[in-house]
Amino acid sequence: MKLAAFLIFLTLGNHSISTAQNNIGIFDKAADIGNPKNAGSSTYDESTQSYHLKGAGYNIWFNRDEFQYLYKKIAGDFILTANFEFLGDKGDGHRKIGWMIRESVDEGAASVNAVVHGDGLTVLQSRLLKGAYMRDPEDEVFYAKKTVFQVVQLERAGKKVTMKVANWGEPLQEVTTQEIPFMKDSVLAGLFISSHDPGKVEEARVWNVRIDKPVPNDFSPNPIIQRSLKRNPLNVGCRLEIMNVFDGKRKIIRESAERFEAPNWMPDGKKLLYNEKGSLYTIPIEGGAPEKLNTGIADNINNDHGISFNGKMLAISHGRKGKPGGGSTVYILPLTGGEPKQLTEHTPSYWHGWSPNSKEVLHVGQRDSSKIYNLYKVDINTLKETALTNNTTGHVDGPEYSPDGKFIYYNANPTGTMQIWRMKPDGSAKEQLTFDEYHNWFPHISPDGKWMSIISFPTDIDPASHPSYKRVMLRMMPVGGGAPRVIAHLYGGQGTINVNSWSPDSRHIAFVSNSEKK
Repeated sequence: MKLAAFLIFLTLGNHSISTAQNNIGIFDKAADIGNPKNAGSSTYDESTQSYHLKGAGYNIWFNRDEFQYLYKKIAGDFILTANFEFLGDKGDGHRKIGWMIRESVDEGAASVNAVVHGDGLTVLQSRLLKGAYMRDPEDEVFYAKKTVFQVVQLERAGKKVTMKVANWGEPLQEVTTQEIPFMKDSVLAGLFISSHDPGKVEEARVWNVRIDKPVPNDFSPNPIIQRSLKRNPLNVGCRLEIMNVFDGKRKIIRESAERFEAPNWMPDGKKLLYNEKGSLYTIPIEGGAPEKLNTGIADNINNDHGISFNGKMLAISHGRKGKPGGGSTVYILPLTGGEPKQLTEHTPSYWHGWSPNSKEVLHVGQRDSSKIYNLYKVDINTLKETALTNNTTGHVDGPEYSPDGKFIYYNANPTGTMQIWRMKPDGSAKEQLTFDEYHNWFPHISPDGKWMSIISFPTDIDPASHPSYKRVMLRMMPVGGGAPRVIAHLYGGQGTINVNSWSPDSRHIAFVSNSEKK
């Protein structure tokens, strides 16, 4: 285990900070605020990308605070999300953990705090002016001790701050939104812990820590442009993440100021394949230097690509110049690289799935000058294309075979919202599998055939759209239907999981999340 913790002792006139640590994970500093009787600390475990906080202090309350603070300076709007867990269950019922936005490190500084207490009390509290008394809003939420919320999110948009919480497996619930007039553009933001007992040091573990910088709410690029990796219309970078779907623990293996998308897990389980700037790259699952894959003439590959069930072939969607809809065309080539073979002539055609016998591929396309998308399959030897749907309204997308070949899963919106469906391989016996208010896209079936991962978009988008830069959820459910369980809250969308990204052992998925360029 590698712990990043470097102690620096500071001498300040008002003794608000007793000790400080620099450069801990993604944070700039850690310090005891208010000079508590017992010193706290913050450490970072690089192997698990988790944080361990220790902190004492009488409270975060009245007109001054005592606590351990792990923070960085941030300007503009941002979204703070993490999973929290107290270590030990014998502390004061009002011990506190959560996210904090603070004007300064002064013990009486103005602040707004997303707080989860040891007894389950959940509240967004604020001190509007330096030295003022902390406000306890009336809309606090109380839950039994056994249901202390694990996921805590604090979002700033201008002068408004919103707190949301969730138990593992559930959507985020809004606690409250407050107007914070004191707030400057540049503030301190980070994790905190306070024991509410001057004589005791409490401990907490924090993981899946993400600080996201969102794009403007009115940003909505052309969907064809969104599928092209050669363009990055905003100052947004990407993270390549791997997650255990059964406990939700995530690990970032690559970060870039450039846009990349849509990881596939390689058959050997040791590398991922993804696209960036029109090309494909592989990278070890532990991270490291990406290696470019030889794709011959195909140098405008979008985020619809994937590996055959037999592990020998690769399907890609490459944009041909001068063709309708961005010219996206389906090709196949050896997984080891080589010159691609063209399968579709009409554009746009976006690949989405292989048949289990590795002799057919599934794709989404527009035909006969229609603006409506339908689902098709094409024989890789004869190039015969067969329509599986005949929609005249609405939208269908994301077709993918189950490993046993009995079903094709896809998303469609004949009911208004985008939901997950399945049908037989000949296009018959269509059956709806999800029935909620979210817009659910891109069903991906685990190699063992038991589970399906999906990406769920918020209710305020066009059901036929799957834009980038949105507050989305990754969810998992049994392939035959059932209540989806949230496995990740993130900022992403188009390019996050457009293609199947399950690991060969059916325990992990890979995906891409977004944030401001670094």
